[in-house]
Amino acid sequence: MFPGKLLRGAALSAATLLPALCGEARPSGPYADLTRQQWHEDLAFFARELPKRHANAFHHTPREKFEAAVAALDARIDSLDADEIYVGMDRLANLIGDAHTYVEFPKENANLPIDIRQFDDEYRVIAVGQGNEMALGARVLAIENTPIKHARELAASITPQDETPELARVRIEGFLTTGMALRGLGITSKREVAHYKLQADEGGGFTVEVRAPPAGSKPEWVWVEKELPLYRQSPGQKAWCKYLSDARTVYCNIRQVRDLGNIEKEMMGMVEREKPDKLAIDLRQNSGGDFNVGLRHLIHPIRELKEINRKGHLFVLIGPGTFSAAMANAAQFRAQTAALLVGETIGEKPNSYQEARQMNLPNSHWAVRYSTQYYKFVEAGENCIRPDKEAPLLWVDYKAGRDAVLDWVLNYKASEN
Repeated sequence: MFPGKLLRGAALSAATLLPALCGEARPSGPYADLTRQQWHEDLAFFARELPKRHANAFHHTPREKFEAAVAALDARIDSLDADEIYVGMDRLANLIGDAHTYVEFPKENANLPIDIRQFDDEYRVIAVGQGNEMALGARVLAIENTPIKHARELAASITPQDETPELARVRIEGFLTTGMALRGLGITSKREVAHYKLQADEGGGFTVEVRAPPAGSKPEWVWVEKELPLYRQSPGQKAWCKYLSDARTVYCNIRQVRDLGNIEKEMMGMVEREKPDKLAIDLRQNSGGDFNVGLRHLIHPIRELKEINRKGHLFVLIGPGTFSAAMANAAQFRAQTAALLVGETIGEKPNSYQEARQMNLPNSHWAVRYSTQYYKFVEAGENCIRPDKEAPLLWVDYKAGRDAVLDWVLNYKASEN
């Protein structure tokens, strides 16, 4: 999976076949051996167990509406293929509303080697597998015959219905390049291939065909920018620090809130050795973990740094993908330190249902995630974490490899506060 895609759980599955009745010829592929009765059983298990196991399943959608949606899917299930059933169940899960409740994509996948991102109200191709380089930087007009705005609306139905639009935005970006989601939403007729209708900045329109790689193989990615910005470098590292001497800034990229003991030592040693003017903690790519680990290894030790824990010297970089424990830590940085939050609004609400557990459906074995605990990380004001300094993602910066968020931090003068 390309690092820019924000999807949930594992990568995606690989066949789109009607469940067959006993005695009928069954097509080959995953889930082809499931009967229609077995799909009904999976849906019944899902509809019975999810409300029982979730901490408060009907905090957003009334029970009556949820049960009516279940009945509507059950009435249609005999005419749907596996991908369409997946989308139907995931829509139901997303009616619950919180970002930790959803049907996880199965492991085998049709993850298409193209990555697109939304800038203002348009989508651009930001990365492709080798062979489709002509698509880099182009505007996306449609996928097959579905205009991109309508495709976005369809994909929004499998995003959490009680979270911020920012979280929906980044999840939609991933769904629009995922074969199982595209097929299940009715945008493509086959999950393994999609045709993207594009427009170059020079005005010419063209179409690229994108095919999922064979199982077990990985595409060679090509990015639109010639040089990756600092925060996207070292993609294999979960946490790392670098001293930016020209700006007298220690920059730490924290991508998971797990096993941060070594990064605490590295960060504190760098601060002691270099005596920087600023410390920047980047949580924009952080998918979560355990917020207590972040408290212990980041917030508490940084809070004791008298020269750093002052307004204009401590910064936390946030964005729509700052998720779960990382979202909690961002709120705690704001409440317990003098940090300035810089970037974009976080996608997940700080006061919401989290602490996910998992159950598996009896026949398809799809994993269903559900929240078991309510957390409150903001005591007053709106249920949202907005930055102190908004620095939106602009196409002109992205294609040039510029990081406007970090640039603002590096250029900030403490006297400006």
